[in-house]
Amino acid sequence: MTAPNVNTLWGQVVADELAKNGVDGVAIAPGSRSTPLTVAFAEHPDIATFSHLDERSAAFFALGRAKRTGTPTPLVCTSGTATANFHPAVIEASQARVPMLLLTADRPPELQDSGANQTVDQEKLYGDAVRQYRKLPEPEAADRKLRSLRTALSRAVATSRGTPAGPVHLDCPFRKPLEPTVDTSEVPDGWERDHPLAAEGRDGPFVRTTRGEPTLTDGELDSVAATVAAADRGLIVCGPVDTPRPERDALHALVAATGFPVLADPVSRFRFGPHTADLPILGGYDGWLPALDDPPDVVIRFGNSPTSKRLRNWLGEADARQFVVDPAGGWREAEFRATDLLVADPARLARDLAAKVDRRGTAYADRLAALEADYWDYLGDADAFFEGRLVGEVAALAPDPSTVFVSNSMPVRDLDRFGRPREADLTVLANRGASGIDGITSTALGAGSATDDPLVLVTGDLAYYHDMNGLLAVGRCGVDATIVLVNNDGGGIFHLLPIEGHETFEGQFRTPHGLDFAPSGELYGLEFARTPTREAFREAFADSVDREGTQVIEVPFDSAASHADRERLDKRVERELGALEQ
Repeated sequence: MTAPNVNTLWGQVVADELAKNGVDGVAIAPGSRSTPLTVAFAEHPDIATFSHLDERSAAFFALGRAKRTGTPTPLVCTSGTATANFHPAVIEASQARVPMLLLTADRPPELQDSGANQTVDQEKLYGDAVRQYRKLPEPEAADRKLRSLRTALSRAVATSRGTPAGPVHLDCPFRKPLEPTVDTSEVPDGWERDHPLAAEGRDGPFVRTTRGEPTLTDGELDSVAATVAAADRGLIVCGPVDTPRPERDALHALVAATGFPVLADPVSRFRFGPHTADLPILGGYDGWLPALDDPPDVVIRFGNSPTSKRLRNWLGEADARQFVVDPAGGWREAEFRATDLLVADPARLARDLAAKVDRRGTAYADRLAALEADYWDYLGDADAFFEGRLVGEVAALAPDPSTVFVSNSMPVRDLDRFGRPREADLTVLANRGASGIDGITSTALGAGSATDDPLVLVTGDLAYYHDMNGLLAVGRCGVDATIVLVNNDGGGIFHLLPIEGHETFEGQFRTPHGLDFAPSGELYGLEFARTPTREAFREAFADSVDREGTQVIEVPFDSAASHADRERLDKRVERELGALEQ
């Protein structure tokens, strides 16, 4: 490792240490002050660079990669307002517990509070949304200081992947010269040879972090197991998670031991996959719960709060013993009806409980399975084609395997109600931490960049408009996708709110935009097709997932008509299934 100046040396050490900690990609927004970092990453043989002109898109792209890999994709930007554009993705990463590492270049201390150009206060810029903040030392060819830098980087990666995972912010001050071509004699000849540990680091991370798994004591586990074993109407609820590799074997053991059916959120990583052939994975609950008048008496809850409002309310009304499992001891149950918080690793708890409970299926489990089967049979006979049925088609037709990213606000809810469990290995992702519509396209493309699996994005028109900048990553970052654009001319979800009947609804809430998105295909070099019918969509979708390149398939809908279709279908399902329950 040789460097013409201390900034270059500093950047090289940063890239080297992050690579030794498992980082294989970095998202970079071009800028001057971050030059030492940008050059070091671009020249590192083991780190892929993803260049983004828009810092907000870069941050969501990094978020998506981390969702798919479980390892942070560091973010690099220059000083000033560039750093603020990372903030929305930082919030999402924090609330969704996704690893993220921010390397924000900064002006040196003497330029702070001086009116210097492009200089803002970056101290703790992201507040409590980060797991750790640290301003790195100013670059210097000093043995101890570089060992401190390597230690800080190793710890930052480990913290971002910890319990709970989330963002870490390292602010990086640099003073000129920033380029690697200027020899300032700041790095003495032979310095690297004389200080090999600081210059070259170790074989692997400079500091290895080993974390234990939080677990219950034997007595606590016995108490939970006794409650579970005595249940007549037990349930397992799996909410949204961002775990790259879900512990399906642990869930299998728990279900086999308890006989409890599983209500699996589409973003739980459990609704789809080979395990659905052997486990009672139920996905139609948002449709059939109104026909069920028998609440559970014991519920074991994993992951975040479910997407389904109907399920959340139903659990909130149940007079049941509800165990919320959270390894970080966080509270993620907004109805405030859960009775127990189990601070334990979910997979270990599932296995430990399975070893202490020995029972088989219940009449309650059989009843829920029958409702599930009847619900999907009924939907299969319904002819209406609206947004929800479109998203259900995507879930049924997506390649095995594939990554399926669904947008807020309506697409993820429609997938929840109309996405039937299947054995295909679908990795379903969504930004359910803060549930915003910003950065949807960029997050999806980031996830797609981390795997060779086909990528399918289902997005609404407002989310598509909000993150059109992110489409530049298709060409700049080499990501192919099938983008299903649900265009109902703005704000379909607001039809679900009481404000729908108010005179301000059309102009201030539904916000019709009247935009023609076809030119976006030409602008970003994408193929664009408009498919107004179910048959046309199915044909275009099948063609897209079998071909290279990125295709945008727009499906137009009338939001009011689709809302009416949902309501009619909902009432008919409740009536038909209720009659079957009599």
